[in-house]
Amino acid sequence: MNGKAYTPDEVAQLFQISKHTVYELIKRGELQAFKVGNKMRIEYEEIERYKESTKAPAKKNQAEQIDPPASIQIRLSGSHDFLVEHFVKQTSKDLHLQIQPTYIGSLEGLMMLYRGQTDIAAVHLLDPASQEYNLPFINQLFVHESICVVRFVSREQGFIVAKGNPKGISNFGDLTRKDIQFVNRQKGAGTRFLFDSLIAKQGIDPAAINGYENEEWNHLSTASYISRGMADVAFGIHSAASHLGLDFIPVTKEQFDLVFRFTKDNKETLVELIHYLQSENFKISLTNLEGYDIADLGKIIYQTSKMEEFSC
Repeated sequence: MNGKAYTPDEVAQLFQISKHTVYELIKRGELQAFKVGNKMRIEYEEIERYKESTKAPAKKNQAEQIDPPASIQIRLSGSHDFLVEHFVKQTSKDLHLQIQPTYIGSLEGLMMLYRGQTDIAAVHLLDPASQEYNLPFINQLFVHESICVVRFVSREQGFIVAKGNPKGISNFGDLTRKDIQFVNRQKGAGTRFLFDSLIAKQGIDPAAINGYENEEWNHLSTASYISRGMADVAFGIHSAASHLGLDFIPVTKEQFDLVFRFTKDNKETLVELIHYLQSENFKISLTNLEGYDIADLGKIIYQTSKMEEFSC
């Protein structure tokens, strides 16, 4: 295992891209980084993971090679999740279909779908008024479009703390203690929506939380603050804590959905993807499910009247 950490400049040289592109990849959550003081660093293992994720599927030898049917590239935008990453990789492997992900947060992912800049949005947005996930936002945005909402997973959200919970953190009130340093998610992230809703219910002023303004763009980079001793607690998903060997204190479960926007160009490919989500083969491929519930995986929970012209 190579323990070296690289600067954005060094990563830019390795990939022969600009430093600004490296920062954009980090911002979108496609490349995981951590901070030492105000300096950004990327671990060797993360560089190798990113390289593997961008590779095209290996070609068979000429005797075995069968060209897959031509299809358009599908774009997925929204919230980052480890099982979404798995879905992207498995579709490439099993369906020979390339999905281009952009992990930019639930709200922005949904807005990109609304603007026609993506085909699938990965979202987990809690509406504070109704306490319902995703559909209140979808109903407001999509009136004339052909939309199909498919349940992906339910996830555990809670406090991510160091092994053994040395600061004895157990509830939201503990976040206001002077000896507690918090790290937050960015505005527009589904986790940020949820966290802000929960502290509002508790009557907690964000200004009373040390580190509330310290924002990170995905679950793993947020949890890495805890593993490196740069913060005492984060609010995030169980699987992020498990990935880094941290302790997790469950608070609530949330609904994580995939929103498909059908057009005449992508309809056949999206139908194929939905059927794949519902398949036994995909369910069998899911192995690390700590913090997840896949009981409703692939269930169609909503579709607009426009969907009559397609078969979802």
